[in-house]
Amino acid sequence: MGAQEAIAFERYDTLQDEDCARRIVEAKAALGGRAVILAHHYQRADVYRHANLTGDSLKLSRMASATDADYLVFCGVHFMAEVADILSRPEQISILPDLAAGCSMADMASLFKVERAWHELREILDPDTAVTPVTYINSAADLKAFCGEHGGIVCTSSNATKILEWSFARREKVLFFPDQHLGRWSGHQLGISPDEMPVWDFDEPMGGLTPEQIEKARILLWKGHCSVHQMFQPQHIARFRSQYPDGIVISHPECNFDVCRNSDYVGSTEYIINTIREAKPGTRWLVGTELNLVGRIAEEFAPEDKIVQFMAPTICMCSTMARIDPQHLAWTLENLVAGRVVNPIRVPPAEAELAKRALQRMLAAS
Repeated sequence: MGAQEAIAFERYDTLQDEDCARRIVEAKAALGGRAVILAHHYQRADVYRHANLTGDSLKLSRMASATDADYLVFCGVHFMAEVADILSRPEQISILPDLAAGCSMADMASLFKVERAWHELREILDPDTAVTPVTYINSAADLKAFCGEHGGIVCTSSNATKILEWSFARREKVLFFPDQHLGRWSGHQLGISPDEMPVWDFDEPMGGLTPEQIEKARILLWKGHCSVHQMFQPQHIARFRSQYPDGIVISHPECNFDVCRNSDYVGSTEYIINTIREAKPGTRWLVGTELNLVGRIAEEFAPEDKIVQFMAPTICMCSTMARIDPQHLAWTLENLVAGRVVNPIRVPPAEAELAKRALQRMLAAS
């Protein structure tokens, strides 16, 4: 449907949250099983409450594709809605309520920059036989397609180490993008030394590396990071341990290496939730991941006398995901009730096929 036929968002921009909540509930009821609302763990509470399915990005896309819904309304960020489009059936439509909901980490690796790096590597070696490109799922569809085309693969925060093992079984080196911290921690788990994991600075010729550094490297780490997880620092852990010697620290592998190294547990969002869920009652936790998720965990496990606190002293949340608010969700759903699709996310077929190839390699390997 043309944009001119849709109900204008401006009619929703000043709606009070209470009115939005009521209208969302009514629109969901009117749509029934034709629409499913997906909410990522980091989503704000006033949107998360309306979700049919919750989880991390890959889990949500796989669950949504298994439903009979016509519309997959993804309350996450752009790359997540792309994955949903790639993995879903052709007749299903993936929708992002606010197109401004992006990911700063994903934006740090563009197809142009990765192709330039691949070209520059040819001055030292043949990347098509020596280097496996590995992209974190937090990346654009065209980078997943690049990996699909060049014998590469996708990884998640829960399977990155296993995906590195898969990669090294095929080629001697890995180009890992866009998150250097996940790559570094996963390489460390395999016993790879820091000097074998130099950072590729995409703003510098040859990544700012010498031929000798490239030849020695096992993993070339892209100079990218998550703006939320970089807020956590070792001193936050040290302060917690001095106050609560019996406290337990758990962090996401997007945190920097020193935070991960000083944590008791390191793992994905699902791993963090499950680890605290399975812990003994009365335990105290310091959690290094996004604020909305930590607050939700703290509330869920409070009846078990588990104390869960956020690692950073300052508030930091996924501000881009928070752009999906009740107003945008109400606007999206009421347009669907009226038979109009706003903000569909469609990955071009050729690109989607290559990206799906890289995703299927990951699913088979893990």
